[in-house]
Amino acid sequence: MSSPSGSAQQRPLYSISVAAELAELPLPTLRLYEERGLVTPARTRGGTRRYSEADIERIKRIAALVDRGVTLAGVGMVLDLEDDNADLTAHNQTLRSRNTALRKDNRRLRQETDGSDAPAH
Repeated sequence: MSSPSGSAQQRPLYSISVAAELAELPLPTLRLYEERGLVTPARTRGGTRRYSEADIERIKRIAALVDRGVTLAGVGMVLDLEDDNADLTAHNQTLRSRNTALRKDNRRLRQETDGSDAPAH
């Protein structure tokens, strides 16, 4: 099965009971993770929790860290660092792409203006 797109992965679909089943955790554990600010499911107008695929993956990551002996406070720090790292990696990739495009434009402009980078014949 192919990986869902970013927007589809963020779509809140699952009730707390389905999320708990998918994450293989008891309901109180999901509520605890939410109380500690480790996961924030969307809410319907009536206040019902709705979990996305991304929320389920995050819950599984939390559970894996807890299973390895990390406290919930530590889990929060780890997740914050992972989120920051992902953001920085994405930003770095954007900057690298822009740099590549600028270099290409610079070469093209040099060739147009003075022919200094023109290939030898």
